[in-house]
Amino acid sequence: MAPLRDFLMRPLPILLLLLAAAPGPAQDVDPFALGGPGGGGAKLSQAELVSGVTAIAPGEPFTVALKLTHPEGWHSYFHYDGIGISKIPEFRWDLPEGFTAGEIEWPVPHRTQFVGLFTYGYEGTNYLPVTITPPADAATGGEVTISLQAAWQTCKEQCVDESGSFSLTLPVRATAEANPDVRAALEEYGQTHFPAEMPDTWEAAATDGGGTIQLRLTTGAPLPPDLYFFGYDGQIDAQADQVWTALEDGTWLLTVPRNKGNFIAEDPGPVLDRLKGILSAKEPLPGAGRPAVWITTAFGDAPPPPPVGFGQLLAIFGGMFLGGLILNLMPCVFPVIGLKIMGFVQQAHEDRKKIILHGLIFVLGVLLSFGVLAGLLLAVREGAIKGAGSGEIGWGYQLQNPWVVWGLLLVMFILALNMFGLFEIGTSATSVGGKLTRRQGPVGTFFSGILATIVATPCSAPFLGAAIGAAFGFPPATFMLAFGFMGLGLATPYLLLSLFPQLVQKLPRPGPWMESFKQSMSFLLFATAGFLLWVYSGQIDFSYVLNVMIGLTSIAVAAWIYGRWCSIAKPKRTRAIGAIAALLFAGFGLLATKPPAKGLPWEEWSPRKVEDALEAGRPVYVDFTATWCITCQANKKTAYTEAVQSIIKENDILLLVADKTNPSPEIDRAILELGRGAVPVNVLYVPGDPEPHITRELLTGGYLVEFFNTRLGGENP
Repeated sequence: MAPLRDFLMRPLPILLLLLAAAPGPAQDVDPFALGGPGGGGAKLSQAELVSGVTAIAPGEPFTVALKLTHPEGWHSYFHYDGIGISKIPEFRWDLPEGFTAGEIEWPVPHRTQFVGLFTYGYEGTNYLPVTITPPADAATGGEVTISLQAAWQTCKEQCVDESGSFSLTLPVRATAEANPDVRAALEEYGQTHFPAEMPDTWEAAATDGGGTIQLRLTTGAPLPPDLYFFGYDGQIDAQADQVWTALEDGTWLLTVPRNKGNFIAEDPGPVLDRLKGILSAKEPLPGAGRPAVWITTAFGDAPPPPPVGFGQLLAIFGGMFLGGLILNLMPCVFPVIGLKIMGFVQQAHEDRKKIILHGLIFVLGVLLSFGVLAGLLLAVREGAIKGAGSGEIGWGYQLQNPWVVWGLLLVMFILALNMFGLFEIGTSATSVGGKLTRRQGPVGTFFSGILATIVATPCSAPFLGAAIGAAFGFPPATFMLAFGFMGLGLATPYLLLSLFPQLVQKLPRPGPWMESFKQSMSFLLFATAGFLLWVYSGQIDFSYVLNVMIGLTSIAVAAWIYGRWCSIAKPKRTRAIGAIAALLFAGFGLLATKPPAKGLPWEEWSPRKVEDALEAGRPVYVDFTATWCITCQANKKTAYTEAVQSIIKENDILLLVADKTNPSPEIDRAILELGRGAVPVNVLYVPGDPEPHITRELLTGGYLVEFFNTRLGGENP
């Protein structure tokens, strides 16, 4: 149930499913049509430049702030947006000679979800203050004008680039005069929104582990339980949950993965020599007086790990061994038990040396596999290997790779067909109900050990989390040894059966009962294949699952043909025809089930290309997009399914992308001509139809299939 629970907890699939099932209002009410909010150059946000003084004095710094009020449900962004593609507020000042402007003082952001990813930003009304310092020799008795050109981005389902020009004219006097209303508003806002400087009684230290970043805070007082660290520069992964661990001497430890990119922004974050961010809580932090403080510290060497006592080491090794032993009863591993028991039953009355050899080879396969997986984890921990996507390589994470899941699915499915009796490999011809005479060689035994390890590791996390977590802090040699104990626990039952012949002799003699037992064990393999199919269906587009089902059926037909017409008892001509037919069905099944390749032939947009294609009778689909538009990137990753790509190919639709990541007056004019004011805008032009057909903002595969079929005269699925 855990994978199902995890899938249901993912916001992006649920959001897309709800939007796909929603009726027309998403299209009927369009806030970006001309005349609506944001259309035709109108602004969504209300912006105002306010000053903390009504008069300035020479050499005395004063505060001005851009006050931003967002519409309900819309947000702008913190210095780092949490994803890596959004436009961050920018200020360009035009100041009198000798005046200087400081950096934006960033309020504490909110962490919210947007198109399935966590983002850092601001909603409602917020202030972005800046300190202005006049020269000490500024002449009194006159006035100065301070001008600001500000740009920011406001997002909901679409993202709107907003900007504004602001100016303040202030008198220069011998003594500055406060603006009580603005100062009171900034003071009230600052008590809950502006972070304080880190208290002098605190100590901060950060270490860069390559794949992870550790932040240690020594505060001398308990910290609230709801801490969150907002990274300032995008080095840490904003998508990862944060867990603070209380150590001795009032020290608190946060270990977070580095930002390795995500499914929208694939580029990793920067690698700097220091860590900066805002530590936030819901109540005032000790010594700070506010619920947030700035943390800035240079990366240093990791402190030496505390010595591990013999008792602790024994407990962890024992826990790993016991966990490996229990893995034999897990649903992931239990089907493999059937395979090995069959092998031991067959070997029960053979030479003892052969039995021991098979047991040792199985143990070798298990230990070698555990060593490879643990070595990969160690390389990640030491920074030698980087994780994929937004996370890190972890224990059992091989099932996150669709190619690995595809391979395991086929292995389990084919083994299930074999155990059910649909075909036999390496056996002599036998009559129905005859004895099972197949013998398993050393290679098969070794492969069984590898297979047991591969399918066992995903089951280990629920009850080995603490032991694995403790082992991650060990030196390399102890780290590898800990996982060796886990592999030894998994292999121990098979080793015992091979080392103690009296146990093997108690197993029933081979006989007709083995065929029934073998077939019954096949259902466990079918169940495992079904689980892997469910995992696989979550990694590929759901519309592609039908291809997989047809492909598995074709593989089953190939196995049936092989088992029925390719046995040694059949005539040579029959075996040859059967082998050819089996290969054809198996080949089709492999092609139908393999992970689909994604990608469409996009070309750069220009009005001329649109006109030429329409004159040639070719439909044109234009994606007006930008790299900083999160909705645009989410559409690209999720909407163009195999079914959509098939329609595009069948109708020879020309795909054009109009990228306004950088300012483009030509693209802006084209968007305005379509009656829109912001990206994403996706439009289909049909030859002979003067009316452009515009999609809704957030796309799904099902919606695009219906959209194309309706506009191009196809049949709705």
